[in-house]
Amino acid sequence: MNKKTNEELQALVEKATAGDKEALETLVAGVRDIVFNLSLRMLGTFPDAEDATQDILLKMITHLSSFRGDSLFTTWVFSIAANYLKNYKRHMFAQYPLSFEYYGDDIENGKIEDVPDLTQNVEKDILAEELKMSCTNVMLQCLDTESRCIFILGTMFKVDSRIAGDILEMTPEAYRQRLSRVRKKMADFLEQYCGEYGGGRCKCKDRVNYAIQNHRINPMQLDYTTATEISAQTMMDVKNAMEDIDDLSQDFSFCKPYQSPERTKHLIQEFLESTQLSIVQGP
Repeated sequence: MNKKTNEELQALVEKATAGDKEALETLVAGVRDIVFNLSLRMLGTFPDAEDATQDILLKMITHLSSFRGDSLFTTWVFSIAANYLKNYKRHMFAQYPLSFEYYGDDIENGKIEDVPDLTQNVEKDILAEELKMSCTNVMLQCLDTESRCIFILGTMFKVDSRIAGDILEMTPEAYRQRLSRVRKKMADFLEQYCGEYGGGRCKCKDRVNYAIQNHRINPMQLDYTTATEISAQTMMDVKNAMEDIDDLSQDFSFCKPYQSPERTKHLIQEFLESTQLSIVQGP
């Protein structure tokens, strides 16, 4: 979101709960991308992230009157989103859970040479980039839900351990320890198998057709390579630099933030234009 002081955000909340529609739209627009990117990394696919983003933003709107300014507004939104996503069961990977063992075996033993050309005249370099972004995002699904949330908050959003501890209801020390362990697990897997971000033999360009055959990417629907990337600095107003927990921060450059899709923006805007603002005013 655009950099605002907590006092300015508190004033917007007060205006929104008093019925100021413009203030409400400003608040929603300011956190929409944060919520979408957290949802995308937690759930693994754009469609699931879009659905969850709408749910979380509506939950934020309907609970806005409960925000008392005891924490940063962004922290409050993160808490709502994290709690919602940790219990979200409607996404694809809740039905088809992954593991590092499964992922590694597929890299080692997948019959990529037996697959015909399925690129449908889309440039292979573009498809390889789509696969790279999709694969590394889906790889997060190999982590348990809480570890995944810890990794995303610490690696992508660079959340201070005190704030992350508040969001996840653990001590800052426990958060830092868990983050360091999870980041090492991810880095070790990348180093063993991934030729893009580690020392492994897996190259996205060699696996494009195999990925299309297994419905991991769709040449006619390129979510990552058509998404608009945004600066990580605009994603939050909590902290601008990663805590010095370990030396692995450069290993996770795949955690790129994206603008929320236009269809998600339109759906939220339609809700804001049609709803009665009394829902944010509370009792």
